[in-house]
Amino acid sequence: MASFLVTGGAGFIGSHLVEALIARGDAVTVYDDVSTGTTANLAAVSDHERLRFVRGNICDAYTVDELVRSHDVVMHMAAAVGVRLLMEQPLRSLTTNVQGCEHVIHSAARYGRKLVYASTSEVYGKNTNVPLAETDDSVIGPPNITRWSYALAKAVGEHVALESARDRRLPAIVVRFFNTVGPRQSPAYGMVIPRFIRQALDGRPITVHGDGSQRRCFCHVADSVRALLGLIDCPGAVGEVVNIGSQEEVSIEELAQRVAAQAGSTAGLEHVTHREVYGDGFEDMVRRVPDTRKIKRLIGWEPERDLDTILRETMAEVSGRAPRAVPTPVG
Repeated sequence: MASFLVTGGAGFIGSHLVEALIARGDAVTVYDDVSTGTTANLAAVSDHERLRFVRGNICDAYTVDELVRSHDVVMHMAAAVGVRLLMEQPLRSLTTNVQGCEHVIHSAARYGRKLVYASTSEVYGKNTNVPLAETDDSVIGPPNITRWSYALAKAVGEHVALESARDRRLPAIVVRFFNTVGPRQSPAYGMVIPRFIRQALDGRPITVHGDGSQRRCFCHVADSVRALLGLIDCPGAVGEVVNIGSQEEVSIEELAQRVAAQAGSTAGLEHVTHREVYGDGFEDMVRRVPDTRKIKRLIGWEPERDLDTILRETMAEVSGRAPRAVPTPVG
């Protein structure tokens, strides 16, 4: 049995990771300020003797240091995420993502704890390569475009983790998630699949941002967590950056149509511009596909669930958890 500190463990991916660690026999401490996560995400394991919950913010350097010191492995999943949150609270999000990761990583290096740093495909920015490999360039837009603050913050975290691995022998692994989705993901911060599903189940038109030609790949959270567990136990992953994602592409327009079909929605689709949704300071990428050869070479991993399975499971979870809202009258 190992002891794990999971920052952001009450969040979407974090809570699924916590369940998986408990299931395999590890002891877990969740550190979360529940600003975007919720303790309800941990309901299945909340009373487990090997789970401890500590409420707090990753910018609290003293508490972070004490928690890191007393655990074997640190899974740094905490971050300000979601396009809407980043656009509405850019400075707060930037501070949390930069300062928080520095506290966690420096403490892990101080005590020699294995660290997994959760990064994002956003660090590739506007790079148009298909598929995107871990060694490809980051092509980030200008600082006056708020959209890129998240990518820059996560890239800083990657540098701190990797330089600590080289200079301080920190056993660090950097993982870049490509659109991890599934049950428990909230639509509140602009996450596309739960937002589409909520709109379809409520009988409202599904709002597609832009022209819908943007293409993305969506990976089930259970597959992403399985990848994390495999990398934790892989010596060859230490000091590496590893993509985690599916290569099953879909346009956002087609995604909306598939959600509507599964939900039996006849309300149709509605296109809105990014400016209408987020105001000025937003750019989007046309296409983003991960190169997953590295993780397959390291641990033999590849996704097991396709997009239809993701939509079916997420729709069942959303429809069973939340009451249907009264549709907004038209006209």
